[in-house]
Amino acid sequence: MKRVYVNEQWCLGCHLCEYNCAFANSGARDMAVALKGKAIFPRIRVEGGGSITYAVSCRHCTDPLCVKGCISGALHMENGAVCIDRDKCVGCLTCVLLCPYGAVQPGPDGAAMKCELCLKNACGAPACVSGCPNGAIVYEERGETA
Repeated sequence: MKRVYVNEQWCLGCHLCEYNCAFANSGARDMAVALKGKAIFPRIRVEGGGSITYAVSCRHCTDPLCVKGCISGALHMENGAVCIDRDKCVGCLTCVLLCPYGAVQPGPDGAAMKCELCLKNACGAPACVSGCPNGAIVYEERGETA
């Protein structure tokens, strides 16, 4: 299955992946209208500082702890991707504690949020990949993950 991978040696720390992710998941048609002057809630985030920066997003594990620990059944597997039904999420955030990669986060409404590979929006491929100016984020098939 294709997944998002980060080549940290190419990451500029520009945060454009975060803005593209937030815009793709906003449902708006215009990025400036969707994001200007507003708090953004991307499903990917840039970490690090100085000479080393990298993007953190869900790794869509083959045997995900977050799915196993979800008490409401909101987290589930869908075509090999770990997805969340935000209407089912009760906001206990057990998934945040269980994710070994720190990829699940509390959303603005208290429900958990995470990367779903842009499967539920019109992008067709993860927006963070197409928005990365340096090609540090790729969407490709590699060996199995966790």
